[in-house]
Amino acid sequence: MLYILALLIGVVAGLRAMTAPAAVAWGACLGWLPVAGTWAGFMGHWITVGIFTILAVVELVTDQLPSTPSRKVPQQFGARIVIGAFTGAVIGATGGATIGGLIAGAIGAVIGTLGGAELRKRLAIAFGKDLPAALIEDAVAIIGGLLIVAAVA
Repeated sequence: MLYILALLIGVVAGLRAMTAPAAVAWGACLGWLPVAGTWAGFMGHWITVGIFTILAVVELVTDQLPSTPSRKVPQQFGARIVIGAFTGAVIGATGGATIGGLIAGAIGAVIGTLGGAELRKRLAIAFGKDLPAALIEDAVAIIGGLLIVAAVA
């Protein structure tokens, strides 16, 4: 079950890179993710929550700008894989399966990045503009991230 949740948080990282660690940090801070005593214990600190939450909000705002680079460019794609692997590893750490969570999170990030880019492109064509597609993607990432973290509890 942890591997599936790690894969899914990786998908969220592929959709919205900073939403995944923000959701994981909130889950750890609220006690939903039992990371205390593991290498990921810092995720439950309020400073970590604040940093990732600010970064997630900044990403949500800047992603609506026309100058935002494609998530498929190597730097964006690589960053999403690293963040997916990290958040998957944090979820895996709750059950002593850090490496498995890391791998599942990275795979999920690839799926979320490639699938999310294609879905967003199709939604933008259907709506005639990108903003509604971006808002749908934002909602799916935020709600999905929180549900995944709550499922670990």
